Amino acid sequence: MFSVHWWEKFDIVEFRAPSCVAKELDESDTKVALDICTVGHSKPCRATGDILDLHVRKREVPRTIWGNMINVQKVREQTPGCEERIHFNNAGSSLPPTPVVDTVVGYLREEARVGGYELAALREEDLERTYETLARLIGADPQAVSRAENATRAWDMAFYSVDFQRGDTILTTFTEYCANYVAYLQMRKKRGIRIEVVDDDDSGQLDLGDLERKLKRGAKMVTINHIPTNSGLVNPAEEVGKLSKEFGSMYLLDACQSVGQLPLDVEKLRCDFLSTTGRKFLRAPRGTGFLYMRPEVLEDLEPPFLDAWAASYTEDDYTPHLDRRRFETFEFSHANFLGLGAATEYAMDIGLNNIWSRVQNLSRNLRDRLSEIDGIGVRDLGETKCGIVTFEVDGVDHTQLKDKLISQGVNVSVTSQFNALLDMKRRGFVSLMRASVHYYNTTEEIDRFVDILRMLQQSE
Repeated sequence: MFSVHWWEKFDIVEFRAPSCVAKELDESDTKVALDICTVGHSKPCRATGDILDLHVRKREVPRTIWGNMINVQKVREQTPGCEERIHFNNAGSSLPPTPVVDTVVGYLREEARVGGYELAALREEDLERTYETLARLIGADPQAVSRAENATRAWDMAFYSVDFQRGDTILTTFTEYCANYVAYLQMRKKRGIRIEVVDDDDSGQLDLGDLERKLKRGAKMVTINHIPTNSGLVNPAEEVGKLSKEFGSMYLLDACQSVGQLPLDVEKLRCDFLSTTGRKFLRAPRGTGFLYMRPEVLEDLEPPFLDAWAASYTEDDYTPHLDRRRFETFEFSHANFLGLGAATEYAMDIGLNNIWSRVQNLSRNLRDRLSEIDGIGVRDLGETKCGIVTFEVDGVDHTQLKDKLISQGVNVSVTSQFNALLDMKRRGFVSLMRASVHYYNTTEEIDRFVDILRMLQQSE
């Protein structure tokens, strides 16, 4: 995928093409005069002074805007944190853009002036519009989307709503996240379910052949992560959905690392449930998330707890609502929920295909640069890789290295056996460094990050 930001139309020029030659492009062909350099380096545009990441092939330059477009300068201007540090911890919590911050802060200020219940009534249409926005993001009906305060609670409301019986089997992955795996263990202890882990294929992603073999033996639910926290891969979620439906198993997809990073459509995924957070690649406030539930399975599910928002009641009985309220509670942060809606609109305005293309390009660049450094090994898995890049640094305590990088203005994180016990233990890792890029990051930041890593290595 290529991207061109034409300087006469946008604030910044960025040109990417499949290969490189040392040649100055013809201005009549491109509308900009560029200095071409070798692959992986940057030069300023003569026309604007902007820094360009140039990967150019002679005679393959378009006369018009070609391919995916993100106005990188504009989104960085709307991300104040970019001025202060390199933020490579987007898989933990992204930097929210100014429109999201303004939405949240503006609502809180108005709430302080008007009153909480009163402002909620006045902004009812805006709150409903947020449901519609979230539904549009994943190709769902708004009544099939419930708000949640985080991805774990959204996931819990789905998983614990299923009436598991002794002997029921759930199928999961070696890369399963810690919070989800604890829930499996609890359900095994309380209900007597069986936990079966699907093998990986040669690339490290979930093995579809082994999944099919295990499904043939019968399974109540397939419950996997779309993108693990610790290995850079993207599991084949659509194929998993197809097999789950073929064998009549419920399908719960943890999409907390994929929503906001790549395009999703619940009809193509064929999932019964999809849970996610707002704080990661969607760039929404912390304390936000949502749950999708397929309408056809709704009536058979009863959440682990209910309130008078989720159900109607009489003196003697109650009836859970047959809509999104079934999985919600009355109280929530209206400001944060509207911020989640603003973040979702922001992402869709940019375009999820555009975001996914840029994230893949940046992460590929980062893996290549890290692989050039002696003593550093990239440890990512999978046929398709995402914006999460994991790597090991020889002879260094990863937590101490993370702290040193933060002191140098670089945000990264450490993933450990605590986060993904089965996978990390099986591969023999106690911990790994994790750098996760997003579309507002740049190749210049990657260069700076690599330079700082080299410096810190030499100081050991």
